[in-house]
Amino acid sequence: MSRGGLRMRRVNELLREVIADEVALLKDPGLGFVTITSVDTSPDLRTARVYYSVLGDAAQRESTAAALGRASSRIRAATGDQVRLKYLPTVEFEFDEAIDRGMRMEELLRHLEEEDDESDAPGGDPEGG
Repeated sequence: MSRGGLRMRRVNELLREVIADEVALLKDPGLGFVTITSVDTSPDLRTARVYYSVLGDAAQRESTAAALGRASSRIRAATGDQVRLKYLPTVEFEFDEAIDRGMRMEELLRHLEEEDDESDAPGGDPEGG
């Protein structure tokens, strides 16, 4: 791995930690139970895409997205106070779909397993095979 790649991973992880701490301090009533899952900084360090997950339904997800949008400039300024970089990246929040996809996949696998268990049960095979 190149040194640039390792450096970017370190920058991304540092930003994730700082941003997560700042989000935890927010007092916005629209903010749900949010977790900062990762940060992806552009190679020129001008933009930081911050991925997050939120516990709750679609309405909670929307209100959290709005709250994070309102707080983005404050979070950017606080990040600048704590992290020394050549440029202070613009913070863009994006919902992390990976957790929802993983939960959906688990649900589908569990459903298939239940169907398999039902077909293995005595009398569970309608064709008697």
